[in-house]
Amino acid sequence: MLPVELIRCKRDGGRMPDADIRAFMAGVTDGTVPDYQVAALLMAIFWRGMADDELATWADAMTRSGDVLDLGAITRRKVDKHSTGGVGDKISIPLAPAVAACGVAVPMVSGRGLGHTGGTLDKLESIPGFRVDLPTDRFAALVDQLGTCLIGQTARLAPADKRLYALRDVTGTIESVPLIASSIMSKKLAEGIDGLVLDVKVGAGAFMKTREAARTLSAALTTIGRAAGKQVTCVLTDMDAPIGRTIGNALEIRESIEILRGGGPHDTRELTVVLGGEMLVLGGVAKDAADGQAQIAAALGDGRALEVFRQVVEAQGGDPRVCDEPGRVLPRAGTRTPVPLPPGHVHAIHAERLGMAALVLGAGRARKEDVIAPGAGIVLDTYVGEHITAADADSPRLILHHDLAEGDPRLADALARARAAITITDAPLASPPPTSRILEVLR
Repeated sequence: MLPVELIRCKRDGGRMPDADIRAFMAGVTDGTVPDYQVAALLMAIFWRGMADDELATWADAMTRSGDVLDLGAITRRKVDKHSTGGVGDKISIPLAPAVAACGVAVPMVSGRGLGHTGGTLDKLESIPGFRVDLPTDRFAALVDQLGTCLIGQTARLAPADKRLYALRDVTGTIESVPLIASSIMSKKLAEGIDGLVLDVKVGAGAFMKTREAARTLSAALTTIGRAAGKQVTCVLTDMDAPIGRTIGNALEIRESIEILRGGGPHDTRELTVVLGGEMLVLGGVAKDAADGQAQIAAALGDGRALEVFRQVVEAQGGDPRVCDEPGRVLPRAGTRTPVPLPPGHVHAIHAERLGMAALVLGAGRARKEDVIAPGAGIVLDTYVGEHITAADADSPRLILHHDLAEGDPRLADALARARAAITITDAPLASPPPTSRILEVLR
């Protein structure tokens, strides 16, 4: 079919033939299909969706639009984890070395932050000297040698996705489940992995606001992965409130190191242990999720995970002293501004609003070209259900870290956003808040 015929086919609810999908994707990659025809097909898919086999072919064509890493020389099973994005989501940083310490290879290709969600690469680059732009042969060698390596997407990994995503962003077709799923999976399948654990976020701080929407996305992700012969597990996790106590790049590295030392906030540790346990099951070194979780907890507790992280930092050009003296090695913002909170009971902590406050302080990007302030961010020391009293005024529950001048309108904006993110009322909660972020595991 000509591109216009393929557009008509999908517009009218038809199934796009495999050969025509692949030819169209080749034209997306080499530029022979113009933007207006790509955009027209994206809108047709937005309205008409895709059948499972059609979606699998579309995603496979995206994956094969560039290089697929050959990690066959690595004898261990190779399993990665992907999160759909959340506020304070630093889980990949302690997770990858913990899983590697248990005998599963983790070739992790990560992204940068945009909007209210942070990016793993930005967090890692807050470690002085840490490089995420390694060539693929060096990446493969480090995964083989150390068990893991964390880099950014290269220009040759699923290049069709870059063009498709840019057009989706300006044509109102971002919120399409088949297009979201194929964008995620095309990049992950290009890594040469055997299995994938997907952390599908649900709630106010996530792109999927309801559990039903998260299940729909999980089904599409699983369809693509299994069609490619990969094992896939989806874990639905709560993203109403930020993860852990920190939002911002260097701040989140400090919290990650706390986890690698066997401590850290309960929810950050829980997510690391649960997701890691599922990765060990897919990696063939755990008999079930409980066994996998016990192995991850042991690696965090006995220092093996921290030692792998130390080796990764050094191998990727970073300062390994960050593992022992994060406060001295990591960049710090020059000013700390407490956010006054009134007495009362904390009913809600709105993750997206706090994420936007951190962005305004310099911890994130409104546009891809924005420059990150690595020490900027927010430290959160309250939780849903806490009763804040007048006596707690001397112990700030919310502190902004920044380098903004006192009269800077961005500081006033961030203060207002941060205060609005915490819902405090006179009455206590009607029932205790959930103690776990794990909502559902779909295997």
